[in-house]
Amino acid sequence: MGALKNIVIAIFVLSLLTFVALFGQLPALRKTPIGWLQQALFVHIPNALKRVDQKVTGGRIIVKSKRLGHYLFYERNPIVLIIFLILLTGSSGLFLWHAIHLLPTSLLLPIPLLLGLPYYFTYLCATHTSHYITTLNLNYRLQGYPFDHILYHPGPQCRTCALPKPARSKHCSLCGHCVAKCDHHCPWVNNCLGRGNYRYFLALLLSLGLLQLYGAYLSYYLLYPYFLAHRNRNVLFKRGYWSELGEAMAYAIHRGGLPIAGVGLLAASTAAMPLALLGYHCYLIWAGMTTNESQKWADWRDDMGEGCVFKASRKALKAHNRARRGSEDDEDGDAVGAVRWPVESDQVVVRTNDGEPPVGQEGLWTRVWSLGDVENVYDLGGWDNLVEVLRGR
Repeated sequence: MGALKNIVIAIFVLSLLTFVALFGQLPALRKTPIGWLQQALFVHIPNALKRVDQKVTGGRIIVKSKRLGHYLFYERNPIVLIIFLILLTGSSGLFLWHAIHLLPTSLLLPIPLLLGLPYYFTYLCATHTSHYITTLNLNYRLQGYPFDHILYHPGPQCRTCALPKPARSKHCSLCGHCVAKCDHHCPWVNNCLGRGNYRYFLALLLSLGLLQLYGAYLSYYLLYPYFLAHRNRNVLFKRGYWSELGEAMAYAIHRGGLPIAGVGLLAASTAAMPLALLGYHCYLIWAGMTTNESQKWADWRDDMGEGCVFKASRKALKAHNRARRGSEDDEDGDAVGAVRWPVESDQVVVRTNDGEPPVGQEGLWTRVWSLGDVENVYDLGGWDNLVEVLRGR
């Protein structure tokens, strides 16, 4: 029982820390125990260690740690990708080396496909570069999405690339490029995910989760006979039932060893991570936004809660400005309709520092209290959003 308990605790802690590191900064989890734990592990505890190191060594350890941390987290490097591939290859190779001769042909047939797909989609994610915005494809990218006049406005240039920023794009300091429809930079594939390779990332999450579930099932298939052989099958809730159950599980795990039982437990305990992340991205697709945009919308939601956000009609504002100038010129050539897009919107949304509408236009603006009061022009509807992603758009 002691060995089983230690294995279960170790896997649980490892899974929890990985989940916190990956998901703790998501807007939806920011004010939950997961978000608080992420802040404690990656902000408060490091700050406390900095203070201790400053007193003990004068800060020398922190300086060296910052250099390493900067390379790991602020420079594009393949370390996380290599670790991921080593774990995937090592665990699957160890399992198959000891289990392949014990499995029937019917259970061996799906293995080549299930094992090959994560490598294939990782390769597609990591090598994709057409979503980088360059001088050659800038005009094409500018026609990809309309400016919504909320999250994205016409005019701004990237200070690094010195190129106009298309709607839904974001500059990635790790990749050194502005990325079309940027979702996020993924260290697991050492590349940004955006227009074109985002669909491969979704397929990677799905294929990896299925591989882990199947690996866990194969481990269960091989260990279950040992489990049955060591049970006396006492009645549930009868004295000794749980003790006997634990002993039978410990015996099966002991017989399976690290190659079968260890890998199976690791697969079973971590399968939820890629599948949960896939579920989160399915929600983003349904809502018509990217991970980058979800953070922007979260900031807008906070400002709306404070009563600092207002919306108005773009046509009404243009008419007001023309009347004020005494001119019929239409200086707004960046309307949503300038780009071919199924959804059109006449809204403009702004935030103010004092919680009051723009001066001189008070009658044109309406205070906004929730995200439901504004339109997301990039949301075509759940099914159409999914089709756009699957088409690489």
